[in-house]
Amino acid sequence: MPNLKDLKNRIESVKSTRKITKAMQMVAAAKLRRAQEAAEASRPYSERFNAVMAGLAASVGGSDSAPKLLAGTGSDKVQLLVVMTSERGLCGGFNTNIVKLAKARAKEVLAAGQELKILTVGKKGRDQMKRDFADHLIGHVDQSEIKRIGYGDAQVVAQDVLARFDAGEFDVATIFYAKFQNVVTQIPTAHQIIPASFEEGEDDGAEATVFDYEPSEEAILADLLPRGVATALFSAMLENGASEQGARMSAMDNATRNAGDMIDNLTIQYNRSRQAVITNELIEIISGAEAL
Repeated sequence: MPNLKDLKNRIESVKSTRKITKAMQMVAAAKLRRAQEAAEASRPYSERFNAVMAGLAASVGGSDSAPKLLAGTGSDKVQLLVVMTSERGLCGGFNTNIVKLAKARAKEVLAAGQELKILTVGKKGRDQMKRDFADHLIGHVDQSEIKRIGYGDAQVVAQDVLARFDAGEFDVATIFYAKFQNVVTQIPTAHQIIPASFEEGEDDGAEATVFDYEPSEEAILADLLPRGVATALFSAMLENGASEQGARMSAMDNATRNAGDMIDNLTIQYNRSRQAVITNELIEIISGAEAL
C-alpha cells in the first residue's frame, strides 16, 4: 500500500495533467470553430463544382476524346492510396479510424493481385501505415509547418499526384480522410479522384438547364480536371482539419473528466490512509500511557 507521501505526489501529478488536458481542450475548441467554418464554407463550392463537372463528364461520356483524367488508363492494375491524417496525436481515434479504412482497402487491393502504392499526408498516417505496408510507401507530404490549410497546400499534393499519373506510375487514385459531422462524430471516407468520379447534386425541383459550352466540353474538362483534383484534396484537408480539432476537443474533455475522477479516488484513499496513521498513533500513545 502506498504511503501518504506517494499518494500526495500522485495527486499533485494528476492535477498537473488535468491542467494540461483542460488547456488543450480550450485550444482545440478555439481552433475547431475556425476549422469548422472553413470546412462548411467550402462545401457549397465543392458541391456546385462537382455538379458542373458531372454534367460535363456525362456529355462527354465514353468518347475517345475524353481527357485521360476522366477516362482513366483503361486499367486498374496499379492502385494509389493517398492517406491523409494529422501531424499530431492526442486526438482520440481520429487517425486510427482513417488508417483502418485505408488498410482494409490496401488488403483488398493486394488480395485482388493488384499493385499497391501509398502516399501519406501527415506523420501519424505514415507511422501507422509503415508498420504493415512499409514496402508500398512511395512518398510522404510533411505539413508540420503549416498553421492554417490553404488551397496552395492542396495544390502541392495535387501536383505530386498528377505528376505521378502523367508518368504512368498508377491507374487509380483514392484519397482517405475523415468527414466532419460534429464534435463527437467524424466519418472515415474514401473518395476516388483519378479517374475523376463526380456525383450530381440533388434535384431542386426546377427544370433541367441546358448549357452550351465554348470551347468544347473536352477542352473545358482538360483544363478543369486538374483543378478538380486539387479541389477534392483541399476539401478533404479542410474536413480533416475540423475533424482533428473536434476529436482532440472530445478526447481532452474525456481526459480531463477522467483525471478529476482519479483525483477524487486518490483523495479518498489519501484521507483513509491518513486517518489510519492517526488512529495507530493514538493507540500507541494510549497503550504507552496505560503501561506507565
